[in-house]
Amino acid sequence: MTLWQYLKTNSSHKVVGREHEDLLQRVESLAERDKRTPDEVIFSLINQALESQRSADHAHQNWEALSPREKQVAALVCAGLTGRQVAARLVISPETVKTHMRHILRKFGLCSRRELRAMLDGWDLSVWSGEGGCSR
Repeated sequence: MTLWQYLKTNSSHKVVGREHEDLLQRVESLAERDKRTPDEVIFSLINQALESQRSADHAHQNWEALSPREKQVAALVCAGLTGRQVAARLVISPETVKTHMRHILRKFGLCSRRELRAMLDGWDLSVWSGEGGCSR
């Protein structure tokens, strides 16, 4: 029995509910649109979800590797502040901000502030920045 057959067979139970039926219909629609089997679609979606989770775990581990000051700098950069504004807010020199940013980007394996903002988009960094979350 394929995964798709198993899901279709077990979706008839009343315990599963309407959400499960909608999910099965969406999988069928994707399979038809992409000219793939439902099993291929399901495995592709599971793979995408696992990759997304792996990326999120990696980003969290990188965040935890930052020093408290690097977290402040990263949060303020994500809030949209320039290097000079970050320096003024934290009462440090702009050169020190640049040094922190180099360390932050290296720890995350990134090349730019834009990439950092994208990676941390949606995170609530207000504890570190005194601002809202990470914005683009």
